[in-house]
Amino acid sequence: MSTPADHTPYKKPSKTLSVPRPSSSVLLISPTNQILFLRRVQTSSSFASAHVFPGGALSSTHDGAIPPPDSPERHQDGPAYRLAAIRETFEECGILLARNKKTGKLFTEISDVDREEGRKAVHAGRVRFGELLVRWGCEADVESLIPFTRWITPANVPKRFSTQMYIYFLPLGSGSGTRNTASDTHSTSANNPNTNYNTSNTNEGKSTPPSSGLSPDAEVIIPTPTHDGGIEHTAARFLPANKWIDLARQNRIILFPPQFFLTLLLSPYLSPTVTSPSSPIPNPAALQLERDRLLAYLRTPRFYDGEEEVSFADACISPTVLGKGEYGQRDQDGVGRGVDKYTAVLTLEKPGQEVEALDTRRRGLRAWVVTTKFKKEGPRDVDVRRREDVLGPGTGKL
Repeated sequence: MSTPADHTPYKKPSKTLSVPRPSSSVLLISPTNQILFLRRVQTSSSFASAHVFPGGALSSTHDGAIPPPDSPERHQDGPAYRLAAIRETFEECGILLARNKKTGKLFTEISDVDREEGRKAVHAGRVRFGELLVRWGCEADVESLIPFTRWITPANVPKRFSTQMYIYFLPLGSGSGTRNTASDTHSTSANNPNTNYNTSNTNEGKSTPPSSGLSPDAEVIIPTPTHDGGIEHTAARFLPANKWIDLARQNRIILFPPQFFLTLLLSPYLSPTVTSPSSPIPNPAALQLERDRLLAYLRTPRFYDGEEEVSFADACISPTVLGKGEYGQRDQDGVGRGVDKYTAVLTLEKPGQEVEALDTRRRGLRAWVVTTKFKKEGPRDVDVRRREDVLGPGTGKL
């Protein structure tokens, strides 16, 4: 998962580029068409309370063969990216995007205790993710992941990622259920008496639902994950996309340019009428229509400046700052209309140096630019504007 620290630039220019690490991230959509964000711990020493999608780096142990850095497949949707997206979502928020092998439905036949034991065991490397799924009688639902752009961290940042984004829709009509007692058919200890995860469950009374029909301001309390002795997140929350955008525009939360941009694209389509906790939730037929309209938009060819744009599924974006300023730096050149010297203008058309060297056909999106002010606590005043509104007409190519 892309974290705030990953966007901190070098203090001095580096002579060699760091190799982008393959990663996956998921825009998880609830049964009421709200989107999941994870909130970083408030006591973090830097960038406290940033909001991110679930996701993380690929693992050859769990996810299979990872394409080497000199392969074009390194920056393309593929099996390892998809399995990592499912695994990391499970590790980070406890929601398992898997299907029952017998019924083909979303796998929920597992107790909270067993799910948390398995989640911690995978996170700690005590069991392979694939082995756990076989043990539970389910398989990762990789086919339901919808590719939704790829992002390459800018070259001036030390910790870089090549992140494949996906959309995943949880089934309509499913609710937020719990299973607080060990299941008879899928208990880890019952099915595998020799398995010892060596984890203690301190959250047995707290449930992470496999699907959510949550009200807009409801919290999904997830077990506190630990990594390298540190706590990563405090909670997960489903909210309408428009609510996340409003909170970010008010600078009440921190969203990085990729998260802000993708959430903004979803906001006119998913739960656009749900603007407060008292707003009625649309019925299942209306919710399905929202999803259908979003998918139609994502799949419809688009044109900008007389040329066809790349599809959202194939777009590869490495944000590029216009002017002499660098990504992540406070001082900028104020390039564009209504842009001051502290506001960075990020174009989204370039795929990054590594991708350009491997495949000259890959490109990003030209129709929009992202504006933001890079502050100590992270990007602020993030917004997305039409390219011509900031740079003027006829700027399709720079």
